[in-house]
Amino acid sequence: MKSYTTGAEHTELEAAATKRNSAHMLPVCDWLADLPENTRLTDLIEVQFKNTRKGYYHNSAHLPLEKGVQVVVEANPGYDVGEVVLTGKLVELQIKKNKIDSSRYEIRQVLRIATEQDLERAAQAHAREHETMIKARELAKSLGLEMKIGDVEYQGDGSKAIFFYIADGRVDFRQLIKVYAETFRIRVEMKQIGARQEAGRIGGTGPCGRELCCSTWMINFSSVGTGAARLQNISPNPQKLAGMCAKLKCCLNYEVPVYEDASKLLPSRHAELETKDATYYFFTSDPLAGTVTYSSDPHVPANLTTLTAARAHEIIAMNRNGEKPDTLEGSRAVMNEIGYQTGHGDVTRFDRKKKKHHDRDRRDRR
Repeated sequence: MKSYTTGAEHTELEAAATKRNSAHMLPVCDWLADLPENTRLTDLIEVQFKNTRKGYYHNSAHLPLEKGVQVVVEANPGYDVGEVVLTGKLVELQIKKNKIDSSRYEIRQVLRIATEQDLERAAQAHAREHETMIKARELAKSLGLEMKIGDVEYQGDGSKAIFFYIADGRVDFRQLIKVYAETFRIRVEMKQIGARQEAGRIGGTGPCGRELCCSTWMINFSSVGTGAARLQNISPNPQKLAGMCAKLKCCLNYEVPVYEDASKLLPSRHAELETKDATYYFFTSDPLAGTVTYSSDPHVPANLTTLTAARAHEIIAMNRNGEKPDTLEGSRAVMNEIGYQTGHGDVTRFDRKKKKHHDRDRRDRR
């Protein structure tokens, strides 16, 4: 029997998820941090704020900053409070990796190491975020806007808030910004995010049993297509391929380069293998195992035969020279060869052989 949650319960669950995910994402491993000259190479640092938002700043005052230190940085307007997650040379590499144009991206300054008063004021501002989000949703709905406020993030000094929203199309929220500014008495910034970013901000557990990649370490999202599933011979089942965001899982892309490299060693799908008895057509392949399965019928599976890629290339070369082998190698020989190479034989190797006690039973009965 299915259980359903009410609107209030859903809001509480969402708030709890957001609170759990307010813990910082897994930062880049700063393997250069223990080198004395690391911080002298550059004054750039990487600062993380709530959830997935990060920024880069200059430590022009040469403050003794290291990973985990809370700092006050410049913002527009006022200031913000965040945690240092990266220093030194790796910050420059991160900027290059994220393809940030320094001519357009204004890198502001680190003002000071956060004091107790700064942290207390930031905590008070963040405590208003959930209440503001609920009210912001009601205001957007009252104006008839087709959008959803996914999250709200207050600046460290409480003078500004970022409203993260999701919308299928373009939304004219000029009137909404005026309503928000009058209602909350703050400066408003609207930032559109996608379904993947929303899942990363809310957090959760994937079908693999681990926390979502988008809420723990992923910052940049690349497009995921069904071709990645076909390349890996994954069943095109939408329920299994979709993630918590209702989009294709990001992890479908993780092993694509390996499969692409392995597929280069396989013969073309359009290549036909001719023997003295019949012509065989491509049916399926296993790039990692290096095998190809052929069918004697181009439309339906018939007389399926599995070959190694090397054997398939050999037959293709023979056909080009006008030669035809008697038969193709059988799948049993190929699978035995694969099992021998990988150490995986027949699954019956796990079965314990039972000793025969028929003779002893006969003697006992006598």
